[in-house]
Amino acid sequence: MQRLTREQIAARVAKDIPSGAYVNLGIGLPTLVANALSPEREVILHTENGLLGMGPAPTKGEEDWDLINAGKQAVTTLPGAAFFHHADSFGMMRGGHLDICVLGAFQVSQNGDLANWHTGAADAIPAVGGAMDLAIGAKQTWIMMEHVTKEGQHKLVDVCTYPLTGKSCVSRIYTDLAVIDVTPQGFSLVELIPGLDLTAIAALTGATLYDGRKSGECN
Repeated sequence: MQRLTREQIAARVAKDIPSGAYVNLGIGLPTLVANALSPEREVILHTENGLLGMGPAPTKGEEDWDLINAGKQAVTTLPGAAFFHHADSFGMMRGGHLDICVLGAFQVSQNGDLANWHTGAADAIPAVGGAMDLAIGAKQTWIMMEHVTKEGQHKLVDVCTYPLTGKSCVSRIYTDLAVIDVTPQGFSLVELIPGLDLTAIAALTGATLYDGRKSGECN
């Protein structure tokens, strides 16, 4: 079984973003989506520190450090890009003006609860930041992450055990093994990587997983 690389997960997410969508990419893994978007489709990327019209990452050595995303990574701008106050940016996020936000996660529960900011570790970030505004404010919240932790613990669970970022906000999850929708019935399998069967993916998922491709159930 060959798991998807981080770049391949990003490409899979980018494939599903429709032309004309306004999208926020969370810090960490989701930032890779900017490099995977086809220039033939107009996708308008937003960053919460005050930029609309963000482009892909700059070539090494050509960074302009006055142009950064919320994760303090250097970015580029596309023609027509706009800069604005931080408060205006949060108004866009909280006002339902973003079609999609793509975030990372520590855990997602079967009813779409999201935990992505704190694990209790001593070196954990001190606050949730803008993630809660994005998770609730965007029309769709997509999650991009590895299917299990490095220790093999479940990240898709019945109930989140880490502090929540948002309740019932996640609609779709992209992992290195599968694409999964969050439905009223729980996790529904949309797509599985080659070489992995339903029994194996179910064992790596800490909640009931329905095979949405043929309305079956994995347990």
